[in-house]
Amino acid sequence: MSPTRTFWTITLSAAAILAVTMGIRQSLGLFVSPLNTATGLGIVSISFAMAVGQFTWGLAQPIFGILADRVGSFKAIALGTMLMALGLAVTPYMSSDFGLTMALGVMMAAGAGAGSFSILIGAAAQKVSPEKRSMAAGIINAGGSFGQFIFAPVTQALIHALNWVGALWALAATSLSAILLALPLREKKAASTQKNSLQQGLTLRQQLNISFRDRSYWCLHAGFFTCGFHIAFLVTHLPGEVNLCGLTASVGATSLAIIGLSNVFGSLYAGWLGQHHRMKIILFWMYASRALIVAIYLLAPKTELTFYVFAAALGFTWLSTVPPTSGLVGKLFGPRYLATLFGLTLLSHQIGGFLGAWLGGIAFYSTGNYEWMWGADIALALLAAALNLPIRESHPVKDLSLAQ
Repeated sequence: MSPTRTFWTITLSAAAILAVTMGIRQSLGLFVSPLNTATGLGIVSISFAMAVGQFTWGLAQPIFGILADRVGSFKAIALGTMLMALGLAVTPYMSSDFGLTMALGVMMAAGAGAGSFSILIGAAAQKVSPEKRSMAAGIINAGGSFGQFIFAPVTQALIHALNWVGALWALAATSLSAILLALPLREKKAASTQKNSLQQGLTLRQQLNISFRDRSYWCLHAGFFTCGFHIAFLVTHLPGEVNLCGLTASVGATSLAIIGLSNVFGSLYAGWLGQHHRMKIILFWMYASRALIVAIYLLAPKTELTFYVFAAALGFTWLSTVPPTSGLVGKLFGPRYLATLFGLTLLSHQIGGFLGAWLGGIAFYSTGNYEWMWGADIALALLAAALNLPIRESHPVKDLSLAQ
């Protein structure tokens, strides 16, 4: 297969998988109100279950990344997809805090993590040329955003047509399509032999020791923590914010869809920028712009148009941080263990996500609004912007061939 054909086959396959897993996962905020009404568990309990899901999704990525390095990306994704479908399917039967947390917060989230950024971008990085890795990451990331654009309104329509139980079962069936989409990622024996030969440089333990001593790597973790806080808060509680403003549920679903569509363009643009500009500067401006966008939203009248403009502006940077962040990890340490190393930064992202989703529920329960969460969001975005500036875009190992 020619390099160009390989690039598009691998990249589009990974983008399609991410569209399914991220599209479904990022639409779960639409189930908060129906779940609360049907189960009576309360907004704090439901927010906690989804917050656990944010953490589990991040924790699953380096774990499935290690599994993918051992048995191949296809097998890891197939296993995760079945776990994701099972978690969605059993959710309607969970009437306790523990049961809901296990279904949505553990099984569904862990399964979605197997078909997410670290494995997909890691698989692509090992099969495409170095100069195309940033663009590949941008396209894959755009797939996840396009999935959010598609699944948010579709999920809302399913809830309306089938009720929330039928909608969850429909999403469970749909998630299984990721197994078929992952077929191009299967590795041939020759490719596995070549991969094994590359392992003669650094072992995973050696690479982790180098990475954990690198200040730039921890700066990436800190910035990504803020990204997770921001995204999880919004994807979980934006429908509730819309409701507080006296607008219909469809405005929340449409806003989530607009975020996804806008990030398609933002991801592609970020992937292109990463080929021409320093990635830490790209990240600086992304985080700084988020603080400004949220501040403008707080000052604006809360109308449908405001939410749609807010969603479009915010969506442009939504997960556009992924291509430059994964690109910097690859640039610092090479592609060999990218699935694991980027998976660990995603774990930091999801620790922030856990706090964003959970504290959002606590804020609403305590004050009846999300005002102090918006303030925290602005402060963390500015901090993340500053923390990206000291990052150095050079390899910490003298013999670069060991990690290439």
